Amino acid sequence: MNQPITLRQLRYVVAVADTRHFGRAATACHVSQPSLSAQVQALEEMLGGPLFERSKRRIILTPLGEAIVARARRILAETQDLLLAARDQAAPLAGDFRLGVIPTLGPYLLPRLMQALRRTYPDLRLYLREDLTDRLVERLRRGELEAALLALPADDPKLESLAVFDEPFLLAVPTGHRLARANRVTPGDLSGEHLLLLEDGHCLRDQALEVCRSAARTETDTFGATSLATLREMVAGRIGITLLPALACTAPTTADGDIAVRPFDAPVPSRRIGLVWRRGAARRGEIEMLAEFLRQHLPEGAVPIARDGEPDRSAVIGTAAAG
Repeated sequence: MNQPITLRQLRYVVAVADTRHFGRAATACHVSQPSLSAQVQALEEMLGGPLFERSKRRIILTPLGEAIVARARRILAETQDLLLAARDQAAPLAGDFRLGVIPTLGPYLLPRLMQALRRTYPDLRLYLREDLTDRLVERLRRGELEAALLALPADDPKLESLAVFDEPFLLAVPTGHRLARANRVTPGDLSGEHLLLLEDGHCLRDQALEVCRSAARTETDTFGATSLATLREMVAGRIGITLLPALACTAPTTADGDIAVRPFDAPVPSRRIGLVWRRGAARRGEIEMLAEFLRQHLPEGAVPIARDGEPDRSAVIGTAAAG
């Protein structure tokens, strides 16, 4: 091996492994396909074997390719951490920061925070990636995200997390429904009701099932909504009832006049939201700063988690029952 392996070659190999296509990999890397192919071939010659099985229909990683791509991901992630660590010393929460967020949270939390975040950290360029939990976790492992706002726990030994706030669940029912007249409800009140759920892959689906495990009826094999907005419209259409996170209940929609939202009696079911990042990441200090910012600027309905890990009840703003 006369020539050193370059980071560019490693990035190209990882891009081919991710896209399983040389043309799409070249587009993702902003280079021409011949240039990318030449660099990959040069790396294969240095390593003494092919990394990919090439055909007109598909690209398959060889055993050598699997091993090299796994190491390349680690090297690229550690290189990125090195650059970010140097930047962190210069100015915390400045420059590019890639944040993942689950779709049942992002549209209801982030728009309320962005103006204050820009004022507090004017040099921060926040790139948001909305996706399901499993895909965000995979992006964290690969070093494609600095952190992600997820429902905890994040059971992965390669990740660390910091609780930020608890978000209560509320019950959404059609106006005129028997439970719309109640000041508060319990899971037992849902007996016999048709519970509407999000589709598989949403962590909120499993959380709703856990709350209503022995009470409401579900049709888990026939339909799953793709968004909370869809669930609200279905409730307004009197198809069933659903559980909604508190922050989603304060965002206006066209269904508002046709649904009623009611809080649960104690113990109030909720989900815990936290920031999750790759263990050993260089920007941990900045992530902790972001967590503290979020705690200080939470909108109505969220309960901040104190540094000792307990809900800060003194900071709670009551969740109104709409409808």
